[in-house]
Amino acid sequence: MSRYESDFILTTTRSVRLRLDFERPIEPELINECLEVALQAPTASNSQQWQWLVITDPEKIRGVADIYRDSFMQLAAMRADDGPRWPEGDSRRAAEPGVTRSATYLAENMHRCPALLIACINGRVEDAGPMAQAGTYGSIIPGAWSFMLAARSRGIGMAWTTLHLRDESRSRDLLGIPADVTQAVLLPMAYFTGSEFKQGPRIPLEQVVHWNEWGQRTPEA
Repeated sequence: MSRYESDFILTTTRSVRLRLDFERPIEPELINECLEVALQAPTASNSQQWQWLVITDPEKIRGVADIYRDSFMQLAAMRADDGPRWPEGDSRRAAEPGVTRSATYLAENMHRCPALLIACINGRVEDAGPMAQAGTYGSIIPGAWSFMLAARSRGIGMAWTTLHLRDESRSRDLLGIPADVTQAVLLPMAYFTGSEFKQGPRIPLEQVVHWNEWGQRTPEA
């Protein structure tokens, strides 16, 4: 166990799908508490251009869930023809059946969530260069992750997803999101059930870290 208390929540916060309690409402005040935490995340040049769309209206939740499910089914159909995504012995291959099962469950049940959050940021990046794109997404993703961590500490689980953006115009029209606003992530949320979470299997660090130049795996030259 790490000596740093923060490491526990950082390494055990999972995307929660199967363990969402759809019957228990989430207090708006608690969502606002988590958003206050999110507002302390960094943004490029302290721009603070984020916008947070909380959805609690059942009909609008159902509408977003329909968009998500349509996108999920299209992706699942494409992947069904591709075979295994990862080679034998890869931890991701062993985890894939469970991920697929839980992702399917969420697609079929998202309409039951008591609340959704779409993290947005002012501006568009389609025609921007790499620096502007990195600065834009780098100014909203840390806040969304902070929200997820703050919610986890309060007993709320959620799944990080962008599948509803396969046809962004559908959610934009449904929710009245301006065309010059970028949706970065959808967080369907509910109180989670059961005990605490544990760390997930990951690719070994030595396979993904580089020192000083690409391909150098150790700090020593």
